[in-house]
Amino acid sequence: MSYKVEVLVAGEKDFCSNALRYPTKEMAEQESRSLVSRWFAVKEWRITESDEPILYWDKEGNKVKGG
Repeated sequence: MSYKVEVLVAGEKDFCSNALRYPTKEMAEQESRSLVSRWFAVKEWRITESDEPILYWDKEGNKVKGG
């Protein structure tokens, strides 16, 4: 299991996400705050569970993949 960030932007009806998947809910929440601080059109955001494998970049810029 992994966690993903979903955002609802102005003018859209559905939440969307990118391909990044995090190993913990806390990590996804931290990344979501960073994302929301950079985007201007975000109306809502949430963290959801995913069955997709973990995929994110660490602070050193290394791609992290896991099951």
